[in-house]
Amino acid sequence: MVATKPTNFIFISVFVNLAVASSFHRNPHFPLIPNNLFQVPIALDFRITHHIMAIVQDWLPASQENYEKLLFWWKLYPLVASLQWTVSWYGMGKTSVQSKLNIPGRIAWMTMEVPGFITLLYIMSTLPAQHGITDLPWQNKVLAGLFVIHYTYRAVIFPIIQPSMSPIHVLVWANAILFQLSNATCIGSWLAAYGPTTQVEWEAQNWSVLQFSIGLVLFYVGLAANYFSDEELREIRRSQMRRQAKLKQQGKTADKHYEVPQNGLFRYMLYPHYFMEWVEWLGYWVAAGVACTPARCFLVNEFFAMLPRAVSGGKWYKEKFGEDKIKGKYVIIPGVY
Repeated sequence: MVATKPTNFIFISVFVNLAVASSFHRNPHFPLIPNNLFQVPIALDFRITHHIMAIVQDWLPASQENYEKLLFWWKLYPLVASLQWTVSWYGMGKTSVQSKLNIPGRIAWMTMEVPGFITLLYIMSTLPAQHGITDLPWQNKVLAGLFVIHYTYRAVIFPIIQPSMSPIHVLVWANAILFQLSNATCIGSWLAAYGPTTQVEWEAQNWSVLQFSIGLVLFYVGLAANYFSDEELREIRRSQMRRQAKLKQQGKTADKHYEVPQNGLFRYMLYPHYFMEWVEWLGYWVAAGVACTPARCFLVNEFFAMLPRAVSGGKWYKEKFGEDKIKGKYVIIPGVY
């Protein structure tokens, strides 16, 4: 049984605690949490600026008309993602193949994921001023903070701590950038100006602190489980690299080695990191409320983008290891598939 290193437990504990701190610091709706509980003020401060010019006029940040246009097309993204069912190729991860159009894994991953949260932060810092908004409700700030927390790990920390990363094809890279920019623009615009921007507007959506709290719990459970599932895969890669180094010392050639993950949620399913990311963004939608169309679109679009890859990956595991090795494991949805 592979044991996760203590430092990783410390990392995720600090990670989640900082997230909670950023969510609740100086929040009058949670009076049981004193202001001085956290030694370092973590709360995100989105300063409303008037002097920063638009990067792309009426698009970044987006005017309300363009936001609504983008959101309309963003709702149709599942149709694009469903094209994956028609092809077996996917140019990253286990299915990455040699190509002149490949980009080194770490560079590709970071450059295709970072634009998302950078775009959201830019919109949160500039769009409110264009609509005469001098301050945003704490709900908007917390939801923006959750988005940034996720992508701080996924876009920056994840590629750095990976033992190795397969090359990523430029088409996959370009599609991921488009996904990030579209998603961040929709969510950021809703949070910054086109969703509720006062407490009265939040209350008019039948929003409640209980609902928000349930959403936060789901988000953090998904975030933590996603990290630990990633860590199990990283430990397998570390073991493989140690094996390859040992064989190299002996003058032997080591072929690429794969294993079926067995620890944590991998005992029950092949793609828990996918499933728990869905749980994470379900929590985000719950916290934002059912009226938050961008949050709903994000969850739905992730489902349609990731499900074909998981199904294809399940077939890969079966062909690679045989049905007996994965017997009793669901592919991605517990109790269903």
